[in-house]
Amino acid sequence: VVVVAVLVLAVVVWVVVVVGVSVEEVDVVVVVLTVVVVEAVLVVVVVGVAVVVDVTVVVDVAVADVVVVEVPVVVSVAVVVVVVVAVMVFVVEDVVVAVVVAVVVVEVVVVSVAVVELVVDVVAVVLLLVVVV
Repeated sequence: VVVVAVLVLAVVVWVVVVVGVSVEEVDVVVVVLTVVVVEAVLVVVVVGVAVVVDVTVVVDVAVADVVVVEVPVVVSVAVVVVVVVAVMVFVVEDVVVAVVVAVVVVEVVVVSVAVVELVVDVVAVVLLLVVVV
């Protein structure tokens, strides 16, 4: 999941930096929308894996995890996107550029969260196995 997210990020950055000058705005919007959809799927997969792992351990932990970790993260990402787009539109005066920058920021946030989630889950499972054995 993380590898795919990083690859998508690399492609987006390449398109924006290298090809951005010659690409039509419509193409950039298509790329941005594609990345957003891919990221949404990745987030669902990562959160799903985390919740499944938690449910197999303790249901209460899963509920707490969703309420304490997942929801604030999603809300935070949404706020970051809105703020970044607003600032970029004001500074650059170009909505497309603003959206692309926001997507790149979200990519970094999502990849970071995914890494943390997976590490926490792996550590939790290892600790449980150690305790059980």
